[in-house]
Amino acid sequence: MNQSNIESDKNSIFNRSIKLNMLELAGIIILGILAQWVAWKFRIPAILPLILIGLFVGPFSTMFSADGNKWIEPVWNGQNGLFPGESLFNFVSLAIALILFEGGLTLKKDEIKSVGPVIYKLITLGALVTMITAGIAAHFIIGLNWSLSFLFSSLIIVTGPTVITPILRNLPLKKDISTVLKWEGILIDPVGALIAVLVFEFISLSGDHGSEYTKETVIEFGKIIIIGFSIGFTSAYVFATSLRQRWIPHYLLNVVSLAIVLGVFVLADLFANESGLLAVVIMGMVLGNMKLTALKDVLYFKETISILLISILFILLSANINLTDLELIYNWNSLILFGCVVLIVRPLGVFLSSRKSSLTRNEKIFISWVGPRGIVAAGIASLFGLKLTMQGVDNANYITPLVFMIVLGTVLLNATTARIVAGLTKVLLKKSEGILIVGASEPSRLIASYLKNNKRRVVLIDSNRSNISQAKKEGLEAIECDIYEDAIFENIELNDIGFLLVLTGSNTINEYALNKLKSAFGEEGAFRLISAEEMRDPNVNPEEGLFSQTDDFINISEVVRDYPIINEVKITSAEHYEQLMKATMQEVKTIPIFLKGLENEIHIIPASYDQVKVEEGYTLMYIGKKLNI
Repeated sequence: MNQSNIESDKNSIFNRSIKLNMLELAGIIILGILAQWVAWKFRIPAILPLILIGLFVGPFSTMFSADGNKWIEPVWNGQNGLFPGESLFNFVSLAIALILFEGGLTLKKDEIKSVGPVIYKLITLGALVTMITAGIAAHFIIGLNWSLSFLFSSLIIVTGPTVITPILRNLPLKKDISTVLKWEGILIDPVGALIAVLVFEFISLSGDHGSEYTKETVIEFGKIIIIGFSIGFTSAYVFATSLRQRWIPHYLLNVVSLAIVLGVFVLADLFANESGLLAVVIMGMVLGNMKLTALKDVLYFKETISILLISILFILLSANINLTDLELIYNWNSLILFGCVVLIVRPLGVFLSSRKSSLTRNEKIFISWVGPRGIVAAGIASLFGLKLTMQGVDNANYITPLVFMIVLGTVLLNATTARIVAGLTKVLLKKSEGILIVGASEPSRLIASYLKNNKRRVVLIDSNRSNISQAKKEGLEAIECDIYEDAIFENIELNDIGFLLVLTGSNTINEYALNKLKSAFGEEGAFRLISAEEMRDPNVNPEEGLFSQTDDFINISEVVRDYPIINEVKITSAEHYEQLMKATMQEVKTIPIFLKGLENEIHIIPASYDQVKVEEGYTLMYIGKKLNI
């Protein structure tokens, strides 16, 4: 064979390898986004289909592939494959850095203060209890040394909103329970990540000595802490200054923030090896607690990047696991450890954290049961497991499969049994009585205040920040939210909402909000203000019309401006009710809004008021000028 033929064969092999890598990379992205869509469609945590797909195209595929190889082979320490050599290690490191930065941005110190003692204790005392008890369990059940045992336990501290929200979204729970689970998931992510990073740094410095920490190890650990915190804080304030001084044009803001995060990670690692993750977590936390309006765009961009990275990352990490790794945990000891985490570690942390709280025993039991581990736990576990394995630490190869077992097991267990346990513990609401009001203008706030004083839960949503701020000042529950986005559906604290009232000044928005939100939040009734056109035409009376056939947003705003009060009048008969309603239509400055039943229950009055059945003893509530009937 001449030289030209040899070169031709080499080029052909090279081109075939490039095409194969392109196919694998495209396949991973497509499968990852498909998994995200499946998770959205079936309302399950995205991590579940992602890891299962990764295992299927990775270790499981070797059992029925023609050549015995994986369909997708990331290759950790080889020279062939999608990520030859240490490329996968570098990609995972950078991806985890971006994910942890985004998590750090969500941690607000004011929110920690305001969420209540139970949640505060869950992310402090609860995290400590989990770390100690799970570490002891891993040491005695699996046989890991103390260092790896506490690394494992620090990794399973986190739950995460991405796994909590899909599980609880369709459960009509009491607000206290939803609030505890939601805020624990949000706040524990960066806190748990920080603890895991610190534990890992200490272990990695000790090498394979297990528990023998030398003076040099302590010094190096201190160096990592100082460098990580210093660069994290400094970078946060430099970036914040550049935002305040408008040194970065808006169209470059997202990509510049991406470059800065990667730069901070690499810079910190240059000064002190393994300090990069700590630096980006600190940077995110510091920035997240600064009042920077531009951060909203940065956070939205980071969330998008995180979704893409998570989709790629977990398929890669799952595919990188070998059958031999899975065989390490294919035994009774692993099952016993899983049982300890679910039945002992989690309940112990919850019950100790909720002592002397208003939560009942059944509510504590349910919160104890719902503790799925999430994306941060699996991602960091894979990275740290791979790093320690490369460093030659004994039994480090147990970390990734053990954490994956906890993640998959808890997600599957909670996703399939949460409703059953909620029913057994009687924490499900029998009826969704909460009221969601779209629009937080003055009329909405007046109505919400009245409902709140009558023991009804009311939530106002609006994209106008000043309206939301004013509502909160008045002691109302209000959420800044754009109805054209889907974030409102992710809020598990709204599970007890059954009534929808749309009260904005735009008829287009009113119709859109009603159509979009009524299936999720209007189970008991969904209504909107009528438009000016509908008000002028007495023959047009939409079924979803609210309060009156003669009043639109302008009318109700003028009445509230002149008479900001809600009056009550006792109804003596059906005929009396008819007279009252006709009187409100004749009096321009009076608008009927609710009926109060014999047991003080609130009934919303639709525009077709004659459809409402009333009895003697009912009370009519109306806004505006007092009637003389």
